[in-house]
Amino acid sequence: MKQEIIIRGIEDLERAAREFLEKIGNSTLVAFFAPMGSGKTTFTTAICKVLGVTDPVGSPTFAIVNEYMRADGEPMYHFDFYRINKLSEAIEIGLYDYLDSGCLCIMEWPENIEDLLPEETLKVHITVNPDQSRTVSWES
Repeated sequence: MKQEIIIRGIEDLERAAREFLEKIGNSTLVAFFAPMGSGKTTFTTAICKVLGVTDPVGSPTFAIVNEYMRADGEPMYHFDFYRINKLSEAIEIGLYDYLDSGCLCIMEWPENIEDLLPEETLKVHITVNPDQSRTVSWES
């Protein structure tokens, strides 16, 4: 079943992130497919805020992965695979250790490692609408 959430603007991000987390339930592997500038990191920041992360949240473009601590004491991982050129680079950072951890893993630019993603990965698309709102959609 197709699910979607409309984000009307910056002021709507927290509501959208809360709704997204409720709708995805126990899914821990979340891959955001979206063009540059569509709001992947901004939406991830809103998700972190809803989960009580107090660390600064930013795109891990150069680090590839950032770890954040949620309010419930659980870690979560934020990946940016934009700079990954070979699948072996993702494997070398310990990708499967993170994905198998049971912790929430949010991935930006997953198309660069798509062949490595487990079947249960939730593939989420962010679309920029003509009015500059965003549509976040996935199949559940």
